[in-house]
This record gives sequence, structure tokens and C-alpha cells, in this order.
Amino acid sequence: MNPDDHRGVREMLGALVLGHLSPADETAIRAHLDGCPDCRRDLAEISPLAHELATVDLDRVYAAPTPSPDLGHRIQVAVARERRRLDQLTRRRRLLLAAAAVLAVLLVGGAGLKIGQEISGAPVATVPIESVEVRPRLDGVQASAGVVAHTWGVEIKLEATGLRSGSPYAVVVMTRDGRARSAGAFVGTGENVMNCNLNSDVLRPDATGFRVLDEAGQAVLTADL
Repeated sequence: MNPDDHRGVREMLGALVLGHLSPADETAIRAHLDGCPDCRRDLAEISPLAHELATVDLDRVYAAPTPSPDLGHRIQVAVARERRRLDQLTRRRRLLLAAAAVLAVLLVGGAGLKIGQEISGAPVATVPIESVEVRPRLDGVQASAGVVAHTWGVEIKLEATGLRSGSPYAVVVMTRDGRARSAGAFVGTGENVMNCNLNSDVLRPDATGFRVLDEAGQAVLTADL
């Protein structure tokens, strides 16, 4: 799971401890927590606040302050002044850009075309994908995967069918020291093909395999790296 995904989960931890999540969202978050010790620590830190927030007396909260009567007029004056300043800057910039464009055409000429041709003819680098044998633990489940080694960790490209439709599944990467590090989560699609890209901060030399876990924490897919 990438940092943005982790941030999305952490933003929902407050709603989790207050009981404001839908059953589906709560199930997905708890599936992620099963494989993510970092997010579990965050949850443990904010859980004591749930009781304090529940006891807040909303009737004692002060009303929002009323703006001054001339606030609207002052805003209009400030906006008009700024608009005039921006109009003047825009006119100057247009003149400078027009002059710069003419100069660029005269100086660059055919050199720019030659550079563009060289760039377009350069080979495109491809990222190697390591094929992985995936072992299903359930009847009717089929899966295949490939692993990409990045400088920041590993990416798992997973394709599977037969996983229970609508059920959340967590993915963890196993390390050489026996730890399980989160690589994200997904929802099963039944007989339809499920394709997803999962990310972990475990570097490829330190990764020994990955597992796909159901809601009960049981492995339904395993693979060695």
C-alpha cells in the first residue's frame, strides 16, 4: 500500500473508534489493520479519545462570531483593487511572452526539430516483472501474479477469480525476519476477473513471499518470492 492509501485509512480511524463507519467500511478497515502494525499503533493512540469526545456537551459550544457589518464592503474594495493590479500584470506578461516566442523561433529554428526526432527515436525503458507462482488454498479459486522491484519497495500485480464477491481481503508481504508487512487490500469479485496492483515498502531482497488473507485472517492465496 502506498503512503496515500495509508493516509486514507488513518483518516478513517477516528470514525472507526466513534462507531460512525458503515459495516462495509469498518470491515475493510479492520482487514487492513490485521496486516498493518503501524495503523494498529495509530488506532491504539486515538482509541482513548473516543470516550472524551462522546461526553462533549454540544449545548455549551459557543455560537460562531458574527462578522462586522462593513466586512462585505471591505472585501469588495480589496477584490477590485487586486483585480486592477492583476490586469496590469497580465498585459505586461502578454507582451513579454509574445516577444519571447518570436525570439525563440528565430534562435531555435531547426535545432528543436532535430532534438525532438532524437528523443522520439530513443528506446523506452521497461520495468521487468518477475513471474510468481500463486497457490490457492480454496477450491474454485485461481490466481496469478507478478512482482516488480522498485527502489521504494515491491509492487504485486495480482489477478484472481473465485474469491467471494464483495468480501474484503488483505495482502501482506512476508520478510526474511518473519514479519508480515501490509501491501494493501481489495474486494473479491466472485467469478469475474479481479486485477489490482498492491504496494509494500519491503525491498525485494528482504521479501520472501506474500499472502492474501480473508476476514478471519486465514490465508486464501500464498506465494513464495
